[in-house]
Amino acid sequence: MSLSATPLHDVHREMGARLVDFAGWSMPLHYGSQIEEHHRVRRDAGMFDVSHMLAIDVEGAGAREFLRRMLANDVARLREPGRALYSCMLAENGGVLDDLIVYARPDDAYRIVVNAGTAKKDREWLEARARETRLDVTLKPRRDLAMIAVQGPRAREKFWIARPSLRTVTENLKNFAATEVDDTFVARTGYTGEDGFEVMLPAEGAEGLWRALARADVAPAGLAARDTLRLEAGMNLYGQDMDENITPFECGLAWTVDLSGARDFIGRRALEQAPPRSAFVGLVLQDRGVMRAHQSVHTDSGTGEITSGGFSPTMNRSIALARVPPDLAPGGRAQVEIRGSALEAAVVKPPFVRQGKVLV
Repeated sequence: MSLSATPLHDVHREMGARLVDFAGWSMPLHYGSQIEEHHRVRRDAGMFDVSHMLAIDVEGAGAREFLRRMLANDVARLREPGRALYSCMLAENGGVLDDLIVYARPDDAYRIVVNAGTAKKDREWLEARARETRLDVTLKPRRDLAMIAVQGPRAREKFWIARPSLRTVTENLKNFAATEVDDTFVARTGYTGEDGFEVMLPAEGAEGLWRALARADVAPAGLAARDTLRLEAGMNLYGQDMDENITPFECGLAWTVDLSGARDFIGRRALEQAPPRSAFVGLVLQDRGVMRAHQSVHTDSGTGEITSGGFSPTMNRSIALARVPPDLAPGGRAQVEIRGSALEAAVVKPPFVRQGKVLV
């Protein structure tokens, strides 16, 4: 089966990317050094092609009411165009169908951005629910758009070098806010724990922006660095840290669930009736070794499992996210089973690293 290609596919090849299959897309894993790409984002500026993710425009007089039903967080909190909200979309059992960002746009419209691996499922789910509600709502998948994330302490500064015409309108943009200028959508959001922008623009303009960013000394970075950065930042990866059988309360995302008022969102009843079966914590390995997903975690309260793990380039040691017995709290100790040995790990509260600073 042939893989889908983003508008930047040929540029990735030109820049020496190692391309791999990711959710049916040919995507850059790295451009030579995952560690160097990681450090460039933490210390300077890097850019990621995230065009494999799907933007869906939600429009119509019923768009607001529809999303209030679909999402565990409440879009009513987005009181003006440009504001953004992180939320989970839940199944009836309270499990996470996907995590996403929703942006408020003019005229009571919204844009949501969903994960590549769940895009088809999400689209079908939303379309089926729209038919059931019979609200005046239209869903428009935007595969005509490319998406580039520019991240790092100097990301905004270098983005303005590449696109000086956008400096005035984005200079005062707050965190989790967005603005639209002509056909370019710029959001101050990201998936690395660093400052920066996520930019959506017509596919035909992606190569020009990518090359302009490269001339401004923004380093191309691949999936491997994106994964170590998000792990350090304590950010979940769908399909590993959460899925349709895991509720937001069991993957550290209780803060994204708005239970105030009587809003009847899908999955609410299940969340209210079933207590969390586990806690979600961070682990820092005290011994030599590398923690990986699915390794067992042993505690005095019982056994858990690592959901995401790896080597932290910033901390120079192994870190992980894990689901453990519900009474295990940060500050405790655990042992991780690695290659037949039980290695000591400190239990901490994520994130591990944000804005270039180690927090644990």
